[in-house]
Amino acid sequence: MRDRPPEIAVTGLGLVTPAGIGTSATWDGVCAGRSTAAADPRLAGLPVDIACAVPGFSPAEHVGRRSSLMHDRHVQLAVPAAREAVADAGLDPASWDGARVGVVIGNGSGGHTSASAQHERLLARGPRAVSALVIPMIVPNMVAGHLAMEFGATGPNPVTATACASGATAIGTARRLLQRGDCDVVLTGGTEAPVTPLLVAGFAQMGALSRRTADPAAASRPFDAGRDGFVIGEGSGVLVLERAADARARGARIRARLAGYAASADAHHMTAPDPQGTQVVRAVREALAEAGAAPADVGHVNAHGTSTPLNDAVEAHVVTRLFGGAPAVTSAKGAVGHTLGAAGAIEAALTVLAIEHATVPPTANHDTPDLEIDIDVVAGAPRERDIEVAVSHSFGFGGQNAVLVFTGA
Repeated sequence: MRDRPPEIAVTGLGLVTPAGIGTSATWDGVCAGRSTAAADPRLAGLPVDIACAVPGFSPAEHVGRRSSLMHDRHVQLAVPAAREAVADAGLDPASWDGARVGVVIGNGSGGHTSASAQHERLLARGPRAVSALVIPMIVPNMVAGHLAMEFGATGPNPVTATACASGATAIGTARRLLQRGDCDVVLTGGTEAPVTPLLVAGFAQMGALSRRTADPAAASRPFDAGRDGFVIGEGSGVLVLERAADARARGARIRARLAGYAASADAHHMTAPDPQGTQVVRAVREALAEAGAAPADVGHVNAHGTSTPLNDAVEAHVVTRLFGGAPAVTSAKGAVGHTLGAAGAIEAALTVLAIEHATVPPTANHDTPDLEIDIDVVAGAPRERDIEVAVSHSFGFGGQNAVLVFTGA
């Protein structure tokens, strides 16, 4: 008879998002149900020039002047989120055994901000103008490497890249490391800084972005009848995971349990989801089975909810097929935009907070229900709800699906 895998606890949260710097600021902003989208000077002159940016973020203030010059913005965003998560968990990196601490971070585009800036230097001023640090600034694994150095974590430190599912995949990978006994503590999540002209122009060319540039605050509309694409965003989310028994032994607060994880591939299309959502359904069922839960137990679904016509329709079909109209569904992307590789981590943290506060945040800009979508989308104001089991979906280009199941502490 196989031993039951150890329970995995969430003991720390850290967030840096367009809704605010810090977990409390982000939670308050998302619960307010207001969009953070606005015209962004970094995108001036493009057909789509709106984004959800982290407000008042000063790299020098948050990571130090030297680090701000050495690291890409996606690393800079991750540092304060990780520091907050570690402090929230009540851990002291000066006293832990670094060999038993892992770092697993999801990221979709690497150091694209630095790559774009250095390419412009190359074209304008020649090769000698290119920074000697350009390679460590742009390689996607550097975020995990830097956090490992920051905290003296010498355990495994991979970066997961499953497009917009990257953050959720990282959290699931961290869960496996703890279950296997490879680590005692894992800092995990996702980070992304994709607000660059090239990336935004590319997403716009493929028709993925909202064209409501005259009214940015109304642009991201998950599950709404008038949705026409997502608004790109930046940010970072970091969770501290431990085995629940270890957390209890040191007297830590357990914020929630990461009770299940599963992943699958659509094997269908480069960018479009499988219209039937077959492999998403399988992943949800496998994650629930790992959690020892049934679909009827799920009270809340934190949806991927990108505000694109096809994605939202497919995801709603999956929710209806699995759960009927029972769970309260929300998408944070109406408020903070689509943060790509960071989205699954930010949304995982918000799912933990929804369980803690017994509150489901509203989906910003969900004003006109789509008659083809038969799910219970929370809109207008937060909804009080006791939640025993919650599911967070994340999907990525290439047919990447990652599903996390959280339960109360």
